[in-house]
Amino acid sequence: MTKEAETDLAPLGGATALKAIAETLNGADDGELFIERTQSESLVFDDGRLRSASFDESEGFGLRAVSGETAAYAHSSMLNAAALKRAAETCGSILTAGKPAMVDIAPAPATVKLYGSANPVEALGFAAKVNLMEEVNAFTRSLDPRISQVSVTLASSWQRVTIARGDGSLYHDVRPLTRFGVSVTTSDNRTSGQGSHGLGGREAPETYITESTWKDAAREAVRQALVGLEAEAAPAGEMDVLLGPGWPGILLHEAIGHGLEGDFNRKGTSAFAGLLGQRIAAEDVTVVDDGTIPGRRGSLTIDDEGTAPNCTTLIEKGILVGFMQDRLNARLMGVKPTGNGRRQSYAHVPLPRMTNTYMLNGRHHPDEIRASMKKGIYAKSFGGGQVDITSGKFVFTCTEAYLIEDGKIGRPVKGAILIGAGAEALKRIAMVGNDMALDPGVGTCGKAGQGVPVGVGQPTLRINNLTVGGTAA
Repeated sequence: MTKEAETDLAPLGGATALKAIAETLNGADDGELFIERTQSESLVFDDGRLRSASFDESEGFGLRAVSGETAAYAHSSMLNAAALKRAAETCGSILTAGKPAMVDIAPAPATVKLYGSANPVEALGFAAKVNLMEEVNAFTRSLDPRISQVSVTLASSWQRVTIARGDGSLYHDVRPLTRFGVSVTTSDNRTSGQGSHGLGGREAPETYITESTWKDAAREAVRQALVGLEAEAAPAGEMDVLLGPGWPGILLHEAIGHGLEGDFNRKGTSAFAGLLGQRIAAEDVTVVDDGTIPGRRGSLTIDDEGTAPNCTTLIEKGILVGFMQDRLNARLMGVKPTGNGRRQSYAHVPLPRMTNTYMLNGRHHPDEIRASMKKGIYAKSFGGGQVDITSGKFVFTCTEAYLIEDGKIGRPVKGAILIGAGAEALKRIAMVGNDMALDPGVGTCGKAGQGVPVGVGQPTLRINNLTVGGTAA
């Protein structure tokens, strides 16, 4: 037992707790004890002053016992032996004592550490953080007289987890997380524009927020907001769409990624259910989920069941070859877990979730793709969107978009909305660029009421005949 794991187990009874877990999970198909300690802080600097500051510190455990497709879960914010005993009684209620376990294979220990363990919350003093945000605000406002509002955000967290299984195996991880962002509103007394840019990952703030990086973030947010002042109403109709690299991969994440999670496919509710081994996209399309990229926001040394992450190929040269799996769905589907069992906190059950999901490079230079388009829309960045997992239908708002005419990027447009279905959009990908980029480290994914940090990415893409909703008369 490592010193860290021993420290986390001590309030629950140490070796006695391990014995209680073993007895509770005797006869279970799977299960674990998840112990968590977290610190989190969020600062918002708006309208020239610190608008809000919050700090939270919490701890607790969740105990899960799985029998067939049924899982019993009990959690408590009290780390003591009495709370564990009550949780064990609850979880034991679904089990048949003495029944042989179907799953008796614990995850292999992680062999690679993907990030440091320094606490981002404590990395900078509170006064230093506020001074930094003041400096960012002043610099951003100095960039253009048409700037009417600047908002600077800094959020950091530190999560320490220990996972204990019925066979006595233990898994431990310390997960730092930082996210920084600048949002800008511009006005010329006729119209307004908005822009934002952020960055972050699983390291302390000073790793990301150097003077050069925060100035670049401010300039990018201002650039976007000024483009908004020039934008015309977007046209509507079916047209070819050029997607930029990096953050536009959020469309891939939402419209396609969720449909490739194991639970939706096991239950037959995904648009991709039953299509394993079949062609679902052009040959240039290869999509992976990779939780092993050092320092990335979606990366994990171990997932929330103790499984080390993988680079899981989901679509290979247009063929559907795999799904993202937690332990429960992997067992029921007769495959191996992929390290995608994730939960928001000790109060939530693990689910198959994405880590860093992106499309690999294709064969075409971005200029070649753009030149191939007679007329269409260039979607450089996205804001909010909605997706129906069952059908794969999506609606995404473009925060920065341009007309394309005769292979050239033209006037900026506003109000452009991309409408379609993930499975159909995959089939309409006509060209894949060779400029794959990951997002700057700001993504959060929601599923079943749980939010977890993720990464997205893609190269430049051309999608033919996608429906665009616009505001032009």
